[in-house]
Amino acid sequence: MPNFKNLHTSVVLTLLAIAPLAYSQAPGYVPQLTEFGAPDFQGIWTNRSITRMERRPGIDGLVLSDEVAYEMAQGSFWMSLDRQQQNNAITEAEEGAAAFGSRGHNAFWVDTGFTMGLVKGEFRSSWVTEPANGRIPYKEGGRALRRASHLPTIGSFDGPETRPISERCIAFGGIIGPVMQNGIYNNNYQFVQTNDHVLLMSEMGHEVRIIPLADEHSNEDLQPWFGDSIARYEGNTLVIETINTYPLQGSYISPTGKVTERMTRWSDDEIFYEFTVEDPAIYTQTWGGEFSFYKETALFEYACHEGNYSLPGILAGARRAEIDALAQ
Repeated sequence: MPNFKNLHTSVVLTLLAIAPLAYSQAPGYVPQLTEFGAPDFQGIWTNRSITRMERRPGIDGLVLSDEVAYEMAQGSFWMSLDRQQQNNAITEAEEGAAAFGSRGHNAFWVDTGFTMGLVKGEFRSSWVTEPANGRIPYKEGGRALRRASHLPTIGSFDGPETRPISERCIAFGGIIGPVMQNGIYNNNYQFVQTNDHVLLMSEMGHEVRIIPLADEHSNEDLQPWFGDSIARYEGNTLVIETINTYPLQGSYISPTGKVTERMTRWSDDEIFYEFTVEDPAIYTQTWGGEFSFYKETALFEYACHEGNYSLPGILAGARRAEIDALAQ
C-alpha cells in the first residue's frame, strides 16, 4: 500500500518550489480591458490559504522563507488535524463522542489549501502589513468594539437575536468584506463588471456586493449588509470605498469608519488586493494589508442549514435545560 503521508509531503514541497515562479508578475504585463475600457477583473478567483488576517504571536516578519512557510503550514491546526485523522482513524464510538466536543468539522470538509499565502511570489505570515507587527491595533476593549453596544449580547440562548448571524444563515463573518478575507472553506469568488457596476460574489453563503461606479455614496443614513460602497477606476486599479456597514455584521468599521479596497490585475492569474481601515472609534491608528486572489475554475454550492433546522433545536434544547434546572 503506498505511503500517502510521504506522497502528501512530496506534493506540498513541489507546490512550494514552483509557486513563486508560477505567480510572479510577467515583465511588462498589460492587463486586459473590458468592453467598457476598464481593467478586467472578471472571472472565478480564490484566496484559499492557511495565512490569516493577523500574524501569529512569536512570528517575526511579514515575508517568509520557503522553509519557514512550509513549517508553519505543516504546524497549522487543519493540516495537523488532517494528518492525525489519516493516521489514526476513529473506530470507537467513544472516541468519536470525545472528538465531537472539540471541533465542528473534520479535516475532510476543510479547504484551506496546503501553503501559507502567496502575494506576488512571496509567502506571507499575515495579511496585515501595517502596523509592521501584523496585528490589528484595537483600542482598549479590543474586538468587542466592532459590535454596536446597543445590540443584544451574542452567545446566550434567550432567542434567535442572541445567536450568531452565521448560525442563523444570514451572513458569514464578512468573508465578502469589507475587508474581504479567507476562511476554512468556500474560498472562491466570482467578479463581474458592467459599464456602471462591479459585482463581487463569494461562494461562502453566495453573498453579493453590488457596487455602483459613483463619486458619492447614495445615502449615508443607510446601513446595508456589507456597507454602502462606491467604486471608481484609477488607471489599472479598481478602488472601492465603503462606509456604514450594518451593525449586526460585526464589521471592521463603526458608523464613523471607512474601508478603502484596491484591486490591481498583477498577472493573468493573480489579482493584487489592498485594503486600508480608518476608524478612530475602534483603532489606535489607521491600519491595512494585502493579499492576492488566484485563478479558479468554478463556484460550488453553499448550503446553510443551521437556520433552517438547527436553530429550533438549539432554542428548544435551551428551554428544556431551563425547565430541568427549575425542577431540581
